[in-house]
Amino acid sequence: MESLNQHLECLKLFGDETEGQILESLDGILLALAENKQRSSSLLTDTGIFPTLAQILKGNPNCAVKAAQVIAEIAKNEEMKKPCIDAGLVLALVPLLESTDQETLLHAGRAIGRICYENSDLQEQLVKAGVITSLVRILTDYPDSEPLVRVNLLALCNLANLEIAKEALSKTKVAEHLVKQLRRAENHQRIETIIEVLQMLAENDALKVQMVEAGVHEALSEILLRLQGSSQAEDLCSVKAASNLIVSLLLGDGNCVRMVQLGVVLQLLDLLEQHVDNGDVSVQHAALSALRNLAIPVANKVQMLEEGVAERIQMLLRSEMAPVQFKLLGTLRMLIDGQADTAEMLGQDPLLINRLVQWCDAQQHAGVRGEANRLLASLLRHSRSQEVVKAIQQAQGVKHLVSMTTSEHVIMQNEALIALAIASAINLEVIKDSLKESRLVQSLHKLLQDECTGPEVKYNSMGLLCSLLNSGDLKQEVEEDNFKETLEKLCSHSNANVVKQAVMTLQILRDESQNTSFVSP
Repeated sequence: MESLNQHLECLKLFGDETEGQILESLDGILLALAENKQRSSSLLTDTGIFPTLAQILKGNPNCAVKAAQVIAEIAKNEEMKKPCIDAGLVLALVPLLESTDQETLLHAGRAIGRICYENSDLQEQLVKAGVITSLVRILTDYPDSEPLVRVNLLALCNLANLEIAKEALSKTKVAEHLVKQLRRAENHQRIETIIEVLQMLAENDALKVQMVEAGVHEALSEILLRLQGSSQAEDLCSVKAASNLIVSLLLGDGNCVRMVQLGVVLQLLDLLEQHVDNGDVSVQHAALSALRNLAIPVANKVQMLEEGVAERIQMLLRSEMAPVQFKLLGTLRMLIDGQADTAEMLGQDPLLINRLVQWCDAQQHAGVRGEANRLLASLLRHSRSQEVVKAIQQAQGVKHLVSMTTSEHVIMQNEALIALAIASAINLEVIKDSLKESRLVQSLHKLLQDECTGPEVKYNSMGLLCSLLNSGDLKQEVEEDNFKETLEKLCSHSNANVVKQAVMTLQILRDESQNTSFVSP
């Protein structure tokens, strides 16, 4: 400690010391810190050496690198960050990032990173001081320097969450350089750090476009391919991180289409198959989320169905994990949207339909229950197939669609009403008994009577009611439940479409009453 005291006293005479003496004193401080960091730090604070270090950084270029190294070591101690900040060392270090000397860049980067860690105010000051341009330049000029790349990535990881930093990064080619580093990364820690940075950057639209153009999705696909089959925890973490980033990049139809064209779908399917039994639930969840988002554009649906997505993801039907079930159902529903042939194929699959009906009763998970009901309705709406109606009736699924008409969610109510109207129009004979047992007629009457029921639900309820009149038994229930009075009231409803539908339904009901010969037994 006596030797350290002497070095500190020498440095205080900064203006009178030679460069050799300054460097010798700085080396002495480094040695003391290595021997006893706690006591040395305390002495450094007491002697108030920090303003002197700032002077060296600004006024003596030949000694600045050693001063930066000293500051980097001092800043390892959490308690020493405040004196560093108070002395203005951070902004004094920033100009060193313009250096072409790798050692200077390394020590300056470490010092800045340690002092500014988890300090958003200082981080914003850094961005305003132009540090982003310097970081990207270093990544560009020294891509093969392992220590510099590591320090740079950590710096970007700390800054990328700031909106001001994202804005600055969007004016650089950061995505291009991060992709290069991602492709050459060999250990899981490096992969996850880069992906973490990219994940934060993906929150900015301009950067997201830049990332897609730079081929981030291709690099991620390569990682998934390389790590597929591995059961090591660190590899699974990397796979999960890559899958989550793919999901983030999929927000935007152009990105989705390009990623499907590049073959991401098959890699995601391979990934899912590896984790079906006793696999990582988060990986399955992320992969299904990605597939669901990919299936949004119509062009993608066609290609994904041709690649066998609908059949292959059904392997997850045996999953007992609610998050996986929920995402699986949503993905299948997105795939069959507007795809009649696929809806008809899946709608006749007894394994799928029976599992759906089982999940329609899932009391432990409302999300799974809701998605199962919605997929059941979608199969009817998009297939418009008598065989699908039969399959759902055979699996005792009709009662769930009837229950769905009284859902608290308007969108689910309408989906159920339309699905039942289609089923009634094409195969009423098969389902009429289930509709009676489920008291559909009475449920429809309540919906039409309730003033809180929305116009669209009332409209679709009357559309379904018209289909039911083709069954003698159901028509009798309608007449006994005195629908005429309710329909007459709806003829003066504030919504024009509801009025039009009420007038038409009332006319059909009157005609049916007058012409009993039309009623089928």
